[in-house]
Amino acid sequence: MSEQMTPQTPQWWKKPDVKKTAILWAICTVVIGYGGAQFNIRNIVSPASLTMSGVIDLMQIFTWASAPVAGLVAAICLTVLTSKRHYGDNPPADADHEIANSPRVVGLWIVVSSVLCLFALVAGFIVIQKDSAELLDSDAIQLNVTGQQWLWSIDYPNGARSEDVYLPVNKPVVFHVTSVDVKHSFWIVQMGIKIDANPGYTTETAVTPNKIGVFDLRCAELCGLLHAYMQTKVHVVSQADYDAWLNNHAAIEKGA
Repeated sequence: MSEQMTPQTPQWWKKPDVKKTAILWAICTVVIGYGGAQFNIRNIVSPASLTMSGVIDLMQIFTWASAPVAGLVAAICLTVLTSKRHYGDNPPADADHEIANSPRVVGLWIVVSSVLCLFALVAGFIVIQKDSAELLDSDAIQLNVTGQQWLWSIDYPNGARSEDVYLPVNKPVVFHVTSVDVKHSFWIVQMGIKIDANPGYTTETAVTPNKIGVFDLRCAELCGLLHAYMQTKVHVVSQADYDAWLNNHAAIEKGA
């Protein structure tokens, strides 16, 4: 009497759908990482400070760090959509390798997710600490910024005042930002700095512009009917042009 041979069930990682998902995972990770990073580069403004350059670099790093997670989700979806359909009240015969029932896989997922979250937290703290260093620069220009519906007022150390911002290139500047009515948000787009302007309080942000040109200052907090029009220009000029403009406007304010 011959023994009846029972076919051995392959280990779950050798199953065809698992292999298919793994291949798709690798492909989707590369596509999402590269595509997302290029999308950020091509659709964001040209940086006018090292702060903004750091923001762009950080966005690319976070895009690649999150690409494996998004890639896995996309790979599972593609595997399900392209696999043979099963009909009936009972699960298919090859459904005995659900990874949700595997303590090792669940544990690995928790560890990987925790590492990614810790990486994002530490990277964010490093960037914040680096950007905050300019606040302590003794050579920085100190400007007082006041927001109100619906314009910005900029006060310079020598008494000059303007609605546009004038800055010398390659010189650190600290903005002391407040509001006289409602909450606003001080945002110099191409320099990558943004901070709330709160009534009765002063907040601070700093940047060193590294490119001569005209850039955008906008309010990034909904502040009333004409919020969209609360925007002006930031003029970054040479040190000589800045000194001339500053002295001229100081004289105008004294004569007013």
